[in-house]
Amino acid sequence: MSLRRRTVEVLLAAGLSVTALVPPAAAAGEEGEGHGRAVPLRVATYNIHAGAGMDNVFDLDRQTAELRSLDADVIGLQEVDVHWGTRSEWRDLAGELAERLDMQVSFAPVYSLDPQTPGAPRREFGVAVLSRYRIVSAENHEITRLSTQVPNPVPAPAPGFGEVVVRVQGLPVHVYVTHLDYRADPSVRSAQVADTRRIMAEDQESERRPVRQILLGDFNAAPAAPELAPLWETLDDVEPGGPTYPAQDPVQRIDYVAVSKDSVRVRDAAVAETLASDHRPVVADLLLRR
Repeated sequence: MSLRRRTVEVLLAAGLSVTALVPPAAAAGEEGEGHGRAVPLRVATYNIHAGAGMDNVFDLDRQTAELRSLDADVIGLQEVDVHWGTRSEWRDLAGELAERLDMQVSFAPVYSLDPQTPGAPRREFGVAVLSRYRIVSAENHEITRLSTQVPNPVPAPAPGFGEVVVRVQGLPVHVYVTHLDYRADPSVRSAQVADTRRIMAEDQESERRPVRQILLGDFNAAPAAPELAPLWETLDDVEPGGPTYPAQDPVQRIDYVAVSKDSVRVRDAAVAETLASDHRPVVADLLLRR
């Protein structure tokens, strides 16, 4: 069930008007301090497990239906296969999902390997952003990683931290999608957080006014994890109110929507109940300040 529909049904059951969905400031145009009307934006993050559900069965129809039900304007995806292997039928999951949902797409590979047969597409795995709004620029940043594709890896810069700029009703919005290291040792995640903050700070410094920034991803750590603490100095966690992993009887929240404190406001957030992946998606309704 979409967040909007769920919220409407709760309000109606309580005998409240649907206009209660809109905070007073937003209903009045969010005209504070000369910034003009705020702009609504719904975003989501979803680790799609290379197209497989909690049952480990590849089923892109099932995931397409789930993504459509979120009714999000911008979606960050993790564990995205593009011609990677048999587990996802050698298909381009990023391109297919974008086409099915009638959205634009930017894919940022973590790994881009030579094909197994000459002339075949490169085997790629990474993260992606789907957007109903026009993507005006895209970049695949390097952050510290410990490769899963080489023997005896050491932490080193590698791609797979995707960034797009989308224009929402005339407002530029920087959207980042990431997948942090999964290992119990937090040292690589700590380095990745430092890299993330540096890249996002550089974007802030490049403009005179606060930049609207949204970070989506699988952080592989709980909200109170020490390695994530630096993120919360400049970003607000939307706090969707429930665990996200594993999808079946989840026990921990490791999937996040986080937004810049000064330029994006959180209206509502939720975790969607679904077994279409081994993670549950997080969806959030935001207001972009002008």
